[in-house]
Amino acid sequence: MVVQSILLGLVAVWGVLDYQLGTLYTFRPITIGPIVGLILGDFQTGITVGASLELLFMGAISVGAYIPPDVLIGGILGTAFAITTGAGLETAVTLAMPIALIALSISNFIAALTPTFLKFADDAATKGDSKTIKKVHWLMGAIGALEKFLLVFFAYYLGVDAVESVLGSIPQVIIDGMAVAAGMLPTLGFAMLMRMILTKKIVPYYFLGFILTAYLGMPVLGVAILGIIIVAEKFGFLSGAKEAIVGASNEEVDDDDF
Repeated sequence: MVVQSILLGLVAVWGVLDYQLGTLYTFRPITIGPIVGLILGDFQTGITVGASLELLFMGAISVGAYIPPDVLIGGILGTAFAITTGAGLETAVTLAMPIALIALSISNFIAALTPTFLKFADDAATKGDSKTIKKVHWLMGAIGALEKFLLVFFAYYLGVDAVESVLGSIPQVIIDGMAVAAGMLPTLGFAMLMRMILTKKIVPYYFLGFILTAYLGMPVLGVAILGIIIVAEKFGFLSGAKEAIVGASNEEVDDDDF
């Protein structure tokens, strides 16, 4: 249990370092889930749970001043508890969002303490001391990584037994309700995403995709390809390429005249 807790904590550290490695989005549940499954010896469940949690957290994206729930911690612990307890997908989906919200609250509390360290960086910048600025930069990164590591380590090491006892005391009718909710919660992820991108101009295309899938039986891949074609035509990608070709040919003709 200790070794697994340490490995899961290191996965959390890897997720934190994703921003320093070029923002590869390896902290998303669809990537983290299989890694957690591999650590806990159930790779297939890790893939399934990770994909389902990705749907749940699809709209959890930082835009402007909005800070989304902690997708990294929710994905790791949701998948880990589901695999360890053997409760299945519905447990992962039900636990992931509350865990992510609690982790966000803890991160916000720790972030409130960071201005103290940033003052050292400001003073160093005033003096032109680049070495101190680098030290503060690395210190802030280390604090964030240590926070995630300790949170995942203690939550998994101390929380598995508690989660198992709670799940064992829940009546079957509640378990069935959780299963139904697990099937509905992924729509919340789509709703959060659509709330950010949906405008009056693209509403018709939303219903077009629904009609093609629900009534005409077109597969999702076909709808996606049709969407790419519509975007390419609507935003002038095709006409732009044509104009570039025509412009290039005209330049060649002018060169030939000389």
